[in-house]
Amino acid sequence: MTNHLISIVLPVHNQADHIEDIVSEYEVALTKIPYAHESILVVNGCRDDSLAVCNGLAEKFTSVRVVQSARGSWGLAVKTGLREASGDILCYTNSARTSSQGLILLLLYAVANPDTVIKANRKIRENWQRRLGSLLYNLECRMLFDLSYWDINGTPKVFSRSFDKLLNLNQEDDLIDAEFNIVCRRENYPTLEVPIFSVRRHGGNSTTSYQSALRMYLGAYSLWRRTHQK
Repeated sequence: MTNHLISIVLPVHNQADHIEDIVSEYEVALTKIPYAHESILVVNGCRDDSLAVCNGLAEKFTSVRVVQSARGSWGLAVKTGLREASGDILCYTNSARTSSQGLILLLLYAVANPDTVIKANRKIRENWQRRLGSLLYNLECRMLFDLSYWDINGTPKVFSRSFDKLLNLNQEDDLIDAEFNIVCRRENYPTLEVPIFSVRRHGGNSTTSYQSALRMYLGAYSLWRRTHQK
C-alpha cells in the first residue's frame, strides 16, 4: 500500500486569508490515509498574497508543491495541477469549500474502491439562491447529457490514473466539471457519488454570481451542441 501516491490538486485564487489554515489542516488529516500524498497548490490569477502564503506552506510541508498560473480560471487550474501530478490516485477539489473531513472521506472511498471514480454530492448549500441555481444546472446537465449524477460541480473528485480520458479534458472554465461527468458517462467509468455536507467558504469571496451562473447554463448548452456535432 505504501507504494501508491495520492496527488491532490488545490486551485488557489485570492485565498491568502485562509489557505494556510486549510492546507495545514489537510496535511494533518492526510496522515490518516495509508498512502503517501502530494498536495499541488495551483495559484492562479491572484491579486493578493496567495503565492507568498503558498510558498510558505511548501517550505513548511515537504508534501506541498506550488505551481503558478498567470491566468485565473478554475478549469485551467485543475488541468495544470493534474498535468503536474505524479500520483496514481488523482484528486481535485475546491479548497475554499472542502473540509478536511470531506476530503479524507472521499480519499478513503477511493482507496477502498480503486476501480471507481469517486465524487462528492453536496447536500447543503449556503442559501436558497445557491440551492435553486445548482438544482437548475444539474437538471439541465442531466437532460442534455443523459447523466445520472446529482451534483455536477461537486468536489472532491477522485479517480485512478488508469481512467486516462479524465487527464485529457478540454474545458478551461467552470464547465470542466460537466465535461468530467460527460467523459465518465461516455467511457462507462464506474462512478460513485458520496453525500457530504458542504460548508460555508473558509474565507475569501465566491466567484459565483448571477452572470457566472448564466454563463454556465449557456455554456452547458453550447457544450452539448459541440458534442453532438462531432
